[in-house]
Amino acid sequence: MAEFLRERNGYTLSDDPARLDLAVIHGFLRDSYWANSRSEATQTRANQNSLCIGLYRGAEQVGFARVISDYASFAYLCDVFVLEAHRGRGLGDWLIAGVQAHPRLQGLRRWSLATRDAHGLYARHGWTPLPTPEIWMQKFDDQANPA
Repeated sequence: MAEFLRERNGYTLSDDPARLDLAVIHGFLRDSYWANSRSEATQTRANQNSLCIGLYRGAEQVGFARVISDYASFAYLCDVFVLEAHRGRGLGDWLIAGVQAHPRLQGLRRWSLATRDAHGLYARHGWTPLPTPEIWMQKFDDQANPA
């Protein structure tokens, strides 16, 4: 059941996990630069352990965003997309604004994300480059579940 629901111009944002269409999500992500080797099983598990916001036109899923968070101080935004046939309508902006307005994500001290090509979209919503990227680190295991 959705705790977050927004409607605009025939589109809906919802956090109802029952509405998620894994075929659409995985279908888009397997062609993305960031998750092209992620299996359906891994995506399913990722969705189950994240806050997912679907973007819908009627019953059809046309966009998606996933947030990994402790709901207290930190959130990582990932897997954001709007299907090409629905771009150019401000839906990406609406999706990001909706994610940031979600009741469970209020009062967080830090959000992060990684993008190769959507800096302008996120900048319009207050995102900035890391002021001190040299303090950030990662641990990467290329033998673990892909992407």
